Amino acid sequence: MNKNDTFDIKQVFSVINEDTEFFPLLSSQDEEEMTKADIPEVLPILPLRNTVLFPGVVIPITVGRDKSIKLVKEAYKGDRTIGVVSQKDMNIEEPTLDQLHKIGTAASIIKILQMPDGNTTVIIQGKQRFKITEMVTADPYLKAKVERVIEDKPKVSSREFKALISSVKELALQIIQLSPNLPSEAGLAIKNIESPTFLVNFISSNMALEIQQKQELLETKDFVKRAKILLEHLTTEIQMLELKNQIQNKVRVDLDKQQRDYFLNQQLKTIQEELGGNTPDLEMHELENRAKAKKWSVEVRKHFNKELEKLGRINPAAADYSVQINYLELMLDLPWGEYTKDNFDLGRAIKVLDKDHYGLEKVKQRIIEYLAVLKLKNDMKAPILCLVGPPGVGKTSLGKSIAKALGRKYTRMALGGIRDEAEIRGHRKTYIGAMPGRIIQSLNKAGTSNPVFVLDEIDKLGADFKGDPSSALLEVLDPEQNTNFYDHYVEMEYDLSKVMFIATANSLNGIQPALLDRMEIIEVNGYTIEEKIEIAKKHLLPKQLQQHGLAKKDVSLNNKVIEKIIDEYTRESGVRGLEKKIGSIVRGVATRIVMEKEYNPKISSQMTEEILGAPLFEKDLYEDNEIAGVVTGLAWTAVGGDILFIESSLSPGKGKLSLTGNLGDVMKESASIAMAYLRSHAEEFDIDYNVFDKWDVNVHVPAGATPKDGPSAGVTMLTALTSLFTQRKVKEKLAMTGEITLRGRVLPVGGIQEKILAAKRANIKEIILCRANEKDVLEIKEDYVKDLKFHYVTKMSEVIGIALLNQKVKHPKDLNRVN
Repeated sequence: MNKNDTFDIKQVFSVINEDTEFFPLLSSQDEEEMTKADIPEVLPILPLRNTVLFPGVVIPITVGRDKSIKLVKEAYKGDRTIGVVSQKDMNIEEPTLDQLHKIGTAASIIKILQMPDGNTTVIIQGKQRFKITEMVTADPYLKAKVERVIEDKPKVSSREFKALISSVKELALQIIQLSPNLPSEAGLAIKNIESPTFLVNFISSNMALEIQQKQELLETKDFVKRAKILLEHLTTEIQMLELKNQIQNKVRVDLDKQQRDYFLNQQLKTIQEELGGNTPDLEMHELENRAKAKKWSVEVRKHFNKELEKLGRINPAAADYSVQINYLELMLDLPWGEYTKDNFDLGRAIKVLDKDHYGLEKVKQRIIEYLAVLKLKNDMKAPILCLVGPPGVGKTSLGKSIAKALGRKYTRMALGGIRDEAEIRGHRKTYIGAMPGRIIQSLNKAGTSNPVFVLDEIDKLGADFKGDPSSALLEVLDPEQNTNFYDHYVEMEYDLSKVMFIATANSLNGIQPALLDRMEIIEVNGYTIEEKIEIAKKHLLPKQLQQHGLAKKDVSLNNKVIEKIIDEYTRESGVRGLEKKIGSIVRGVATRIVMEKEYNPKISSQMTEEILGAPLFEKDLYEDNEIAGVVTGLAWTAVGGDILFIESSLSPGKGKLSLTGNLGDVMKESASIAMAYLRSHAEEFDIDYNVFDKWDVNVHVPAGATPKDGPSAGVTMLTALTSLFTQRKVKEKLAMTGEITLRGRVLPVGGIQEKILAAKRANIKEIILCRANEKDVLEIKEDYVKDLKFHYVTKMSEVIGIALLNQKVKHPKDLNRVN
C-alpha cells in the first residue's frame, strides 16, 4: 500500500457516479449468496495502513508498495480474490504476519485504475470475514492460510432488532445532514440499503472512527452486539456534531460581527489615509518602535506594554482612544532616566555666576559648595534651595545662571495664585480633560530628569476646597521622598531626586512651616548704591541698548548720573525700577536720534531730569531734627528696606496716649510698652511724674495710607517719647531699629541688610542696633558700610544715651512746666 491509502465517502461516490456497475447495493439475496460463496484456503494478503474493509462494502485504495502492486495485478489476472487485513502499526513499511491483525476481509478486485499522478488505485469489494491461521510465504508478497469466520445470525423478525436497525439508519442519516462534507448520495444509498448486515457494515466502514475501533467492529461475531456498538459510536458522533455546529454558529456570529467591524475599520482607515492622518495600526506600530529605544526600568516597560495592549482593544472611534494615545505619548516623551552631564569646572562656574550677577556672594558660595561635593561623591541628592528677598534682586534670573554654570537644562514653574492641588500632582485619567501635573509637564518640556527647576513665588501659593498645593509640594521638595514622586495622571513613580529645585519667595511668612523645613533658606537682600551702579553699567544699560536698537556709543551714563537716578527716582532694594528708568533714558535718546535732534551721548543730570521729570524722592527730608520727639526708624517692606519717622507731640489733657498712622497691633503694643517703661523710669531721665497725667500724647507715623506693623519700631517709639518729655533733641543723621521689653532690654530684629541699605540711601551716618544683630552687619561687605557708624546696645538706657543730645529745644511758655 501507499503511505496514504485512506479514502473518504466522496471517493466512493465519485466512483459510483463514473461507473455505477461497480457498486451495486446488496440485497438480502445478494448478501446470502456472498456469504455462502467459498474462499480459497490460501489468500494473498494485502496490508492496509489506516482503514478496515467490511464485507459488502466497496472502497477505492491507492497502492504504492512494489509487493502490493504486484499482488493486485496478479490477482486481477486470476480469480481477483485477495485477503485485506489492517496493520497494527501504520508506520511500518514492510509488515510481517505478526504485525497484522488476525481478522480480515476477503475481497474481490473490481477494477484497477492508473491515476494521472502515476499512482495505482484499486476498487475492491469486501465479501467474507476470515481469520489468518498460518503464514505461507512472504515473497513476492504475503500469503497465508485462512479460515472463514461465520457470524451469529440475529432474529430479524424481533421488534428489538428492527428498532435497533431503524435507530442505526436514522442516526446515520442525521449525521449526513449535520455534516456538510458528506455528499447527499450517501444518504440516498443508506435509504436504499435493504440488508441490515450490509447497512451496519457500510456505516461502520464510512464512519470517522479510529482503526482500532473499526477493527473491533469487524471482529465482533455477534451481529446485534456489533450493531449496538455502532449505535453507541453514532450517538457519540451526532452529539459531537451538534456541539460542533453550535460552536460554529456562535463563532460564525462573532466572525460576522468582527468582519463587519473590520470592514468599517478598513473604511475608516482609508478615509484617514485620504485625509492625511495616521491609521490606528500605524500609530501602534510607531509607539512600539519608539518604546524600543527608551531606557526604561522593568516596571515602566511592563506598565507601558500593558497600556499599549489596552489601546489595541479600544475602538479607534471611541473617546477613550485619544485619551489612551495621549497617555502613551506622554510616557514616551518623559525623560525616564535621561540626565545631562554636569560641568564640574568650578572656575568656569564662578566666572559664569560673576558675569551674570553682581554681588550675591552667599548664593554663589552655596552653589560652588554643591558642585564641589557633587564632583567628589557623584551621586549627591540635589539640594532644595529657597532664595528669599525683595522683588527685583535677581532671584529668578539667578536660577538661569545656576543652570548655565552646572551645564544643565533650565525650567521654571510660576506658583503664584495656584490653588488646585492637581496643578502639582495631576488629574486622574478618568476625568475629562485630565492632564499631568505641572511638575511632570515641566520635566517633559526640559527633556531631562536633572534640570535646574525654579519654583517661582512659592510664598504666593493659595488653598481652597480643591486642595492645598503647598502640602502637595511636600513630597516634591523632600529629598527623602521625591525619589518616588507619584503623579495621578502618570500612575507611575518618577524620580525627582536629581532635580535641583530652587524656590523663590519675597517673604517666609506665607510659606507653610512643614514646607519651609524642607528647604535651605538663603537670603538675597537688596543692593547697596555701589552695587547698583555696577549692575547698571555692566548689565542694565547694555541690555536696554540692545532691546532698543542702540549702540554703546549712543548712550553713556557716568556714576554720578546713575547715583542720581537711584537716589531721586527709585526707592527699592532691587534694580527693577532702576532698569525701567534707564530704559526711559534710552528711549528718550532713541527719540532724539530718530528726530535728528542734537544731543550729547554723555547723559547729564539736566538731561536726566528732562527725560525722567522732576525727582520723585527727596533726600533732605530726613535731616530735620530741630523738633523734639521726631526720630528716624528703619523698617523692612516687601520691596526692601525703608526709613520711617516717629513723630510725637504733647497737648494739655489727662495723660491719654493716641496712636495714628495706620498702625498694626504690634506697633501699638510697642508704643504702650515704651510709655510704660518711660513712666517707670521717669526719675532716671529727670522727668516729673506729674506730667504724665497732665499732658496727652499723640504718636504719629507719616504715610497714613500705608499699613505699618512689626516690632522693629520699639526703640524708635521709646526714643521719640523720651525726647518729647525731656525736650532733648535727637542726634542728626541717626536711625535705629530694635524691639524692646518692659524691663528695658533691646531685642534683635530681622531684615538688617535691607534696613542698612535704606539708611545709606537716606544719607544716615549712624545706626543703633541690638548687640545680637552685629553678626548680620559682619556679613555685609566692609566697603559698603565703611561710611556708617554702628552702635550696638542691649538696654534702652544705652539707646537714650546715644540718641539724645543734652541740648534742649526752645519751647512755648506753657511747655516749660513739663520739665
